Amino acid sequence: MKVSLFATCLTNAFYPEVDMTMAKILKHLGHTIDVPEGQACCGQIAFNSGYIADAREVARTLIDSFERSEVVVGPSGSCIGMIHHYYPFLFEDEPAYLTKANDLIRKSYEFTQFIVDILKQPDLGARYSAKATYHPSCHATRLLGIGEAPLRLLEHVKGLELIPLPEAQLCCGFGGTFSVKMPKISEAMVAEKAEHVLESGADLLLGLDMGCLMNISGYLEKINKPVKTMHIIQLLGEGMKP
Repeated sequence: MKVSLFATCLTNAFYPEVDMTMAKILKHLGHTIDVPEGQACCGQIAFNSGYIADAREVARTLIDSFERSEVVVGPSGSCIGMIHHYYPFLFEDEPAYLTKANDLIRKSYEFTQFIVDILKQPDLGARYSAKATYHPSCHATRLLGIGEAPLRLLEHVKGLELIPLPEAQLCCGFGGTFSVKMPKISEAMVAEKAEHVLESGADLLLGLDMGCLMNISGYLEKINKPVKTMHIIQLLGEGMKP
């Protein structure tokens, strides 16, 4: 099928290799890839800060960019969650855009959700030797209901020892603008998350959202306890190399 990539703001600006690896994996699976140039932010930052009109304007741009797409796939449960859960609210008084928003909701997926639940391909033939633990990010888990898909992908990676993360359900404290507006609370939350990562004994931390991984790895570096972090897409990309 033809897959349109949603290159989310944070990955596009700071971790473009995640977007590029996502494209390579999907091409490897036989799909045609395009990246609509008009796409921008999903509007979550403005929305979470109370700037509803600004969020709506940004969301219109994103909706228009993917209007002709067959399927839209992104590397972030947070951004896809914003589309699925808050676009109907943003456009409840605009019937034309509400219809377009619902169409985008119908055809948009987080990467692991798309690979496992839609393509039914949990085994990508990847190999990666490491002792890893997995952080289930809040929005992917709570807004999109993603639970088993990432774990099914990881359990098929040969050589990977997956260790449970203690208190995995706890937030890392990033929350986008929350970490800026409430820095002391955010730091207390990420300190607790980092403690659990270290407690797991893993040498690799995996996740679905680079915002969470950036926050946790930054704190671990701050306390001189660096643990390698990777988006699941990065691990799969490395593991699929011949």
